[in-house]
Amino acid sequence: MQLAKGQKIPLNENSLVFKFERPNSALEIDTAAFLTQSNGKVASDDDFVFYGNTNHVSGGVIHKNDAIEINLDKIPRHVEKISLTATIYDAESRKQNFSMIRGAVLKILSLYGEIATFPLENFTVETAIVLGEVYRYKGNWKFNATGAGFSGGLAALCNNFGIEVKDNPPPPPETKKINTRREKIIIPPPPTQSQPKKVELRKGQKVNLTKKGSKLGEIVINLNWQQPKQKKSGFFDSIFGNNSGGIDLDLACLFELKNGTIGAVQALGNHFGSLNYEPYIALDGDDRTGAISAGETIRVNGNFADKIRRILIFTFIYSGAANWEEAKGVVTVNCPGSPELIVKMDEYGSKKHTCAIALLENVGGTFSVEKIVDFFDDSEQMDRAFDWGLSWRAGSKD
Repeated sequence: MQLAKGQKIPLNENSLVFKFERPNSALEIDTAAFLTQSNGKVASDDDFVFYGNTNHVSGGVIHKNDAIEINLDKIPRHVEKISLTATIYDAESRKQNFSMIRGAVLKILSLYGEIATFPLENFTVETAIVLGEVYRYKGNWKFNATGAGFSGGLAALCNNFGIEVKDNPPPPPETKKINTRREKIIIPPPPTQSQPKKVELRKGQKVNLTKKGSKLGEIVINLNWQQPKQKKSGFFDSIFGNNSGGIDLDLACLFELKNGTIGAVQALGNHFGSLNYEPYIALDGDDRTGAISAGETIRVNGNFADKIRRILIFTFIYSGAANWEEAKGVVTVNCPGSPELIVKMDEYGSKKHTCAIALLENVGGTFSVEKIVDFFDDSEQMDRAFDWGLSWRAGSKD
């Protein structure tokens, strides 16, 4: 089986090997595994398995060069997810990144042979990759083909998963530089830079929102779109081909709370949510024309971020034919202390009516924001793709 990015499969074998393979390359690649709790962080440094700590204390994860061996029966109960990663050693000083590798794959193997292959493609400046995630779902284990890139190498990954990274001390004067490659933490964090005001996300890219103090501020997610130019005459009322001359594009989200509650916030069915009560997410209103300058907005109460596991932001065409290029949809995510994140719906040609735009996942009390932009026939098909588990039926806003 060849996996596509974002595809999820069940893991029916307990003993597995995840092997990073690539054609001959001068780049020096290191694999690692982060065993994280429900907050997205490791419980201790022991839950970081790599060349400096090759065996997890449980015996459930073993590092062997470019391969990670996992015995799911031995994984401790506090571990909800195992993130499998690859980094380029000393990438910054060597001016290397994953765009220099072609044909790399992650292979999933069992005692009985190859289960699946995940091609690793379309990287640019990234020096670290989350190859995939082995995670618990309703008492079973599944695999998510992630393929998410990071800049900053191993240090960025460590910081993301809760491992404290310290600078190596400089060598004494007039001595040779000591090779620190086999120290537990080897790469210093990237130099401090002024934070950009806006960041446009690439597909699959993840950015963490910044806390101010112990809590997040209010997260404001806005959708702006526009109606296509109208034709003055002809057999069709508009290039969207409907009698109203346009479309009604709705912003919505699926949510999953840490207590197991799942649901949707959307104008359809008047499920506008609530900021101060579950689900702590609210939709401001319903723009049926695309002419309102403020667009449509979903707000997330950052004071209750620790109660929310994940949020899938999506939009669907309530009426009118699908023409995403003409709609020019743009979603922005704003949170105090973080740059404005911009997600453009810039993949055209689909005639499907539902688009999963961005996924927010809880990471240590804040959220990572990942650009998705995948299209589906309807919300139910999208629900299945992201393992949400809601029951769907036809509804109306009227």
